[in-house]
Amino acid sequence: MFDTLSDRFDGIFKKLRGKGRLTDSDVDEVLREIRTALLEADVNVAVARTVVERIREQAVGLKLSQALDPSQQVIKIVSNELTNILGGQTLKITYAGRPPTVVLMAGLQGSGKTTNSAKLAKWFKSQGRQPLLVGADLQRPAAVEQLRVLGRQIDVPVFSEAGDPVTVAARGLAEARRLGRDVLIVDTAGRLAIDSDMMAQVRQISQAIEPHYTFLVIDAMTGQDAVGVAEAFHETLAIDGVILSKLDGDARGGAALSVKEVIGRPIAFASTGEKLDAFEQFHPDRMASRILGMGDVLTLIEQAEKAFEKDSATEAAQRLMDGEFTLDDFLDQMQQLKKMGPLSGLLGMMPGMPKELKNAKIDDDDLKPVEAIIRSMTPAERRKPEIINGSRRNRIAVGSGTSVGEINRLVKQFSEMQKMMKRMGPMTMGKKGKKKMPMMPGGLGALKGQMPGAFSDMPFNQR
Repeated sequence: MFDTLSDRFDGIFKKLRGKGRLTDSDVDEVLREIRTALLEADVNVAVARTVVERIREQAVGLKLSQALDPSQQVIKIVSNELTNILGGQTLKITYAGRPPTVVLMAGLQGSGKTTNSAKLAKWFKSQGRQPLLVGADLQRPAAVEQLRVLGRQIDVPVFSEAGDPVTVAARGLAEARRLGRDVLIVDTAGRLAIDSDMMAQVRQISQAIEPHYTFLVIDAMTGQDAVGVAEAFHETLAIDGVILSKLDGDARGGAALSVKEVIGRPIAFASTGEKLDAFEQFHPDRMASRILGMGDVLTLIEQAEKAFEKDSATEAAQRLMDGEFTLDDFLDQMQQLKKMGPLSGLLGMMPGMPKELKNAKIDDDDLKPVEAIIRSMTPAERRKPEIINGSRRNRIAVGSGTSVGEINRLVKQFSEMQKMMKRMGPMTMGKKGKKKMPMMPGGLGALKGQMPGAFSDMPFNQR
C-alpha cells in the first residue's frame, strides 16, 4: 500500500539531503514535486492543493534548528501533515453504558461490507466483547448466507430473517438484548452506485436502531471516486468513521489521503488482506511513518505479541542465550512469524528497509522449501546439523524435493545465524531475563538477506 507515494517521497527527500540551507526556489521545487506525488497517488485535486499550501505555510521562512538539518525539518513537516490528513488521532471506541453498542455498516455493493462486518466482529471479540451480527442486506442474493458462513468461522452468532430490512435490524437489536450480547453489528444492503432507494433504506435502518457508530466501508481501489461516495453517505447518515477495504491491493492510497479531509471523519479501521484477521485499527501517525519510509515498529511489535506464544518464545530465547537454538526452534519461529501476516507487509514496517526489499513480493510459499528441508530431517539432525553427512544430505533432498546444494546452503546459513543470534541474544533480553519483544528468527530483515551472512542464500532465494 502507498508504494507509489512512498517511492516519490523517497526521491524528493534524497534531493534535499546534504543541503546546508533551503532557498525559496528549493522549497518551491519540493512543493511542486509533493503536489505531483499526491496527484499521482490519486489524491483528490482539492485535497492535494490544500495539503501543499499548508506545507508551504510551515516551510517558507523555516527557522534553522540545531537538532535537525533543513531536509529533516521538511520531512517532519510533511510527516505531521500526512498524519493530519489521515485522521490525526486513532479513533477510540467507547462502549454504551447500556449494552449493546450498536454499529451500522454502510457502503456500496462490492466494497467488502459483509466481509468487514465479520472482521469487525472478530476484532471486537479480541477486545473481550460478545458481538452479534445482523444480516439486513436482503437485496443481494446470498448476502445473509455469506455472513452466516463468516460468523461460523469466527464463532459469532448471526441474526436474520425474511422480510423488511428495517424490521430485521430492529429485531436484531432486540435479539442482542435478549442474548446479552454487548455489541451489535448490522450489515446493510448496497448498490453498484448511489441511489435514492438505498439511501432511504439505510436512513430508516439508522433511525430504527440508533447506532452509536456508523462506519462507511470504502474500497481503497476506487481512488478519487471514494470522495464522492463518502460525501453522499455522510450527508445521509452522519458517518462516524471509515473502514478502508482492500488496502493491501492499492499501491497509491488516494482514498485514504482524501476521505478525512473531505468529510472530516477519521479512518477507523483498515482491511489489509483477505483473511478475517487481516484487519486492524488505523493509526494515522504510524501510516505516515510507513509512507515516508520510516517503518512502523509499534504495529510490528503488537502483531508479534499477538502471534508469538509467550512461553514458547521465552524458552527459545533462553536456548538461544545458552547456544542451544536448533532447527526445530527455527521452524517453530517461522510458523509463528507467518501468523503475523503477509511477509512483504512485515518488511514494509521495518525502519530503513531498502525499497527493493520493501516492495518485494514475498508470500508464505517462499518459505515452503526451507520447511520441507527441516521436516525431512531426523530429530537428531535438527538438533545438530553438523552431523549431516553426504548420505544424509541425499536422503533429505529426496524427502524434501530439493537439491543437495539447497541443503548445504541451509545448513551453512543456519550455522552462521546461530553465531550471529547468540551475539545478539543479550540485546533481546531485559533485566533478569525479561524479554523486550518476542524473538523472531534472525530478525525480519534476514528473510531476504538483510543481515550480513544470514539467509541471503536460503533456498527460497534461489528459485
